[in-house]
Order: sequence, then structure tokens, then C-alpha cells
Amino acid sequence: MAKKTPFYKIHKKRNAKMMSFAEYEMPIQYEKGIINEHRKVRESVGMFDLSHMGEFIVKGKKRLEFVQKTMTNDASQLAVGQVQYSNMCYPDGGIVDDLLVYRDEDIFYLVVNASNLDKDFAWLKKNLIENMKLENVSDETALIGVQGPDSEKVVQKLVQDNLSKLGYYYFIRTKIDNVPVILSRTGYTGEDGFEIYFTELNRAEDLWYKVEDAGAEFDIEPIGLGARDTLRLEMKYPLYGNDIDEKTNPLEAGLRWIVKFDKDDFIGKKSLLKVKEEKIKRRLVAFIMNEKGIPRPHYEIYKDGQLIGEVRSGTISPSLNIGIGTGYVRREFMKSGTKIEIKVRNKLLQAIIIKPPFYKNGTIKR
Repeated sequence: MAKKTPFYKIHKKRNAKMMSFAEYEMPIQYEKGIINEHRKVRESVGMFDLSHMGEFIVKGKKRLEFVQKTMTNDASQLAVGQVQYSNMCYPDGGIVDDLLVYRDEDIFYLVVNASNLDKDFAWLKKNLIENMKLENVSDETALIGVQGPDSEKVVQKLVQDNLSKLGYYYFIRTKIDNVPVILSRTGYTGEDGFEIYFTELNRAEDLWYKVEDAGAEFDIEPIGLGARDTLRLEMKYPLYGNDIDEKTNPLEAGLRWIVKFDKDDFIGKKSLLKVKEEKIKRRLVAFIMNEKGIPRPHYEIYKDGQLIGEVRSGTISPSLNIGIGTGYVRREFMKSGTKIEIKVRNKLLQAIIIKPPFYKNGTIKR
């Protein structure tokens, strides 16, 4: 039986189209539909139920050593109150998951993908070092995302802290309506935004309505996972299970910037160094369609009639109104400007590889 988030009743009241996702009943879209929800976030502000995500707490004297061992990025560079995007890899360099690492005073707080929650926890537990404690607090944690150009104006009404001083990928511990929260300036949309984590689940609906009230002057709307996917794809943010998985490594996925070879040993380092020395054999690229057609995952990619790769993510961009996608292609064809063809319903349609992101006017420039 599918799990329900603390906001399930609200979604039903809002006539959301619900779907089973990562063991949860989640809203895919509401009455106005994915395109309108997408544009709402790009133009003003929307709010998301993200309570299906996984949250782990790492405690112990050797917590930094443990995070360094299991992550590709360098957590020693994090200040207290800072967040970092990272990967966990298997010894062969394949990606276990992509995740966020929060450095707090005496813990690390890890936020992982919902679909990988159990697998990630088991992997971390398997690699635990002495005098360490790992807690899975996912079921006790609710998460509201507020995303869009007007998000700061909305969230500022809810807290006493001056949010203009909270930088991108930083967080604070504060209170909203007397409920302790972790408030981070993070998101998955390409727009300015915040994510609100809290454990007082009996107050979940109260906080949802507080955010709605604060955003009323901007006509804030709930946003489903459908628009979340199109928003992230327009930025070429990777989705685990599509763009990255255990059979892909961070270098070919374009995530070299979060692999820090100059830090001490980490799981997968030896294999990734070998990939680096031998050069990648394929690369995840971004492309736009030059002909009318929707690229779907696993569609074949061709160059002058020769099979060179496959699509991993694809949709019609609500912002650009053209087909966009990502796919792995052989290394010799990965340069921006390369003309390719996507096989759509047995027809080879023209497309071109571009430098990401697809949408270049977001309020956050990573």
C-alpha cells in the first residue's frame, strides 16, 4: 500500500491528479495542468510537497571522515550552514545516487532521492566507520519547496531572519509559526527558492496553509511532480534513473565538477581516475529538436544514419515550446553544434547538440 505524505488531504482538496511514486501517493499535477504550473514557477512562485525525499543524519566524531569516504565532493570545504551537491559512487565508479550534503554544528544532514532511499541507507550503513551513527529520519520529516522569482518575498513573511543575507546553497535553523525548521536556499528548478524541513508532522497542514497565505498576493499555487520534472530538465539537472544510474559515472554525466580527486581516498576514486586518464567513451549531452517531435527516454540517437547513443530525458519545453532532451552519445559526437537525428516513431528527426541549460533566464545561475 502506497504511503501518504502529511499533505495528502490538501492535495485531494486541490483536486490533484495523484500517482504512485517512490512508494508514495504524490501529486503529478493539479487542475491547471503541468504547463501552467511550470510557468507559474518561472514567472512568480509555486510550492511543492517534497516529503517523499529521504533524509539521513550522520553523527559521531568521525562524521567528516565518513562523508569524505562516501562522497565524491569535498565536504571539508563546507562551512557550518552550507550545502553541497555531491555523488555517492560504487567502487567501479557507477553512481549510487546524487544528493545534498548539509554541514551543521555537530552533524551532517543528507538529502537523497526518494526512489533510492532504502538502497542509499543500506549502502551508507555498509560503509559506516567506527564510532559513527547513521539515522534515517525520512518518515519523520516533512518538506515544502517554495520556488520562483518571488519566493524570497513569500518566505520572508514567515521568518524573522533576513533572507537577503542567506546565500544560495546555505541554510539556517529557524522557526515558522513556532515550529523548528531547517530552511535552505536550494531547489531543483533553476529559480530562486527555499526548502523547508521539519519534523512536527502534526503541524504540517498548518505550515502548508501558512505558506499559501504568505504567497497569496503572488497567487502562489501548488505544483506537482510533472512540472518539477520539466523545470529540472530545462536546466539539465540530472534525474536519477534517467540521466544517471549505477551504470553511468560522474565524468561522462558531466558532473566532473563534483568529483574532487585532490582529496583523500573515496569510494570509486580509483576507477574514476582510470576513466579520467583513458578519457570518457561517451558523454551526456543536451539537444534541441529542429523538427516537430517529442524525444522520449530510450529513443535512439543517430548521426548521418549511424547509431551513436540514446535519449535519457526528453519533453516539450513549456518555456521554449520546442522538444528538448538529454542523451548519451559517443565521445566524438559530443560537441555543441553537432547535428544529430532522433528516431521518433521510425522517423529520423533533425536535432542539434547545445550547451546547457536549455532555459537561460532562471533567477539562479549555478
